[in-house]
Amino acid sequence: MAFAPMGPEASFFDTLDRHRASLLAMVKRGAGETPAGATRVASRFDDSVGLQMKPQCTTRKIRSDSPRSVKKFALILKILSMIYKLIQSNTYATKRDIYYTDSQLFGNQAAVDSAIDDISCMLKVPRRGLHVLSTSKGLIAGNLRYMEEDGTRVQCTCSATATAVPTNIQGMQNAKFLLIVEKDATFQRLLDDNFCSRMSPCIMVTGKGIPDLNTRLLVKKLWDTFHIPVFTLVDADPYGIEIMCIYKYGSMSMSFEAHNLTIPTIRWLGLLPSDIQRLNIPKDSLIPLTKHDQMKLESILKRPYITYQPLWKKELEMMADAKMKAEIQALTFVSPDFLSRVYLPNKLRSGGWI
Repeated sequence: MAFAPMGPEASFFDTLDRHRASLLAMVKRGAGETPAGATRVASRFDDSVGLQMKPQCTTRKIRSDSPRSVKKFALILKILSMIYKLIQSNTYATKRDIYYTDSQLFGNQAAVDSAIDDISCMLKVPRRGLHVLSTSKGLIAGNLRYMEEDGTRVQCTCSATATAVPTNIQGMQNAKFLLIVEKDATFQRLLDDNFCSRMSPCIMVTGKGIPDLNTRLLVKKLWDTFHIPVFTLVDADPYGIEIMCIYKYGSMSMSFEAHNLTIPTIRWLGLLPSDIQRLNIPKDSLIPLTKHDQMKLESILKRPYITYQPLWKKELEMMADAKMKAEIQALTFVSPDFLSRVYLPNKLRSGGWI
């Protein structure tokens, strides 16, 4: 006989429910997250959407009569003809499929990826509107049921088995919150510790590092559909923070599609640099910042959206001053299951996010 997973008592979610109510009120007002007294800067950043293209931006001409760009011109024409056939037949192809149709002509996968991004940007059409998909690398688990385009019904579970992130979904069920986990190893550990079952109803997603397009689209659709709180669990290092910023504010390379991919209401749940001090994580569990880490951290601190996140800025400055970083696994010094049984539940119950 199968039993439904037993989650926490309803009172456990009181803080989350209040947070969701504030998010819904913000959505209704159409407000962003600009703090009082903040001044907008002339940049690619819009606090309610994320990184965007400037209306007046530098353009690049690709010509058929120029030796420097003739190959690029030919590749774009070739891919445009393939896109036309895909749309006419209402079929889809991955970028990898397109590359293998004529690998000798394209030369490498990067040439195809670049051309497709140029076409999407030029036509101002999302990649999916061109009927071009990316191969998913992300995983999802928890209280989620959806239907794929072909009518296949998929039931995600709270067990130790995750489901690959779909390329498109038509219907979903509700949950109390969504947790984005930076790394696959941490995601798998939470599954092994039955975190989803004990925190049910919830959804957990990982992009296995820098998220692919499908993972970002799924997270965006979950937010647009349910407006449930979305939290990130990343390493307390510049690259974990960079990944969180991609989900929240987008990336420069995909700024023309920011409105389809970003969730400015995402909150940073952990691992916070202040948690390292608060939990007295021993120094031998920490890692010194490399010169490259310090450059990345300085770069993030200079970004326009940090102006709108004073608490984030404080945490980043704390990391810069300490010149140390920590992986999520550093929490195992307390106990092997401290992350799933104590750290995350306490933060979700008490509102320990920023």
